[in-house]
Amino acid sequence: MKKQLRFFILLWLLYSIAPAIASDLRVVINLSQQQAYLLQDNKVILISPISSGRAGWSTPRGSFHVISRDIDHRSQSFGSVVDAAGRVVNANATPASRVPAGGHFRCAPMPFYMEFSPAVGMHGGYLPGYPASHGCVRMPGDMAAQFFRRVQIGTPVTVTGSAS
Repeated sequence: MKKQLRFFILLWLLYSIAPAIASDLRVVINLSQQQAYLLQDNKVILISPISSGRAGWSTPRGSFHVISRDIDHRSQSFGSVVDAAGRVVNANATPASRVPAGGHFRCAPMPFYMEFSPAVGMHGGYLPGYPASHGCVRMPGDMAAQFFRRVQIGTPVTVTGSAS
């Protein structure tokens, strides 16, 4: 009797979580189109314009999974140099860039960061209309927030196409 009860409880649990497993949420990034798509059950539920990696800093292609999320991420590799008066004197700086006396390096903000490859992810940022990032996938802030609300660690990410 106990075995039958365990079996029916297990069966009930499997059927009760099946809809959550079957939701099939995934991200597809098309570098050729400079678009990101959020799909659920193979239906597009969000589309965002993007700016992917520029020449020399290409966005990696392939199949990935979201490995981390950070709503208020800051780049440890890129940013700007600000002088003592608070003026940006180098808008495309690295931590090794020369900093004037009294100035400092300011890490670039990467809001709604969803990392899918080491040091590469989707996040809110400026879109100039062409591939311009250091490999990340920039989205308008409101779209990055919408993706961030839905995407979890483990969500599949497929990057296809070519930015050139």
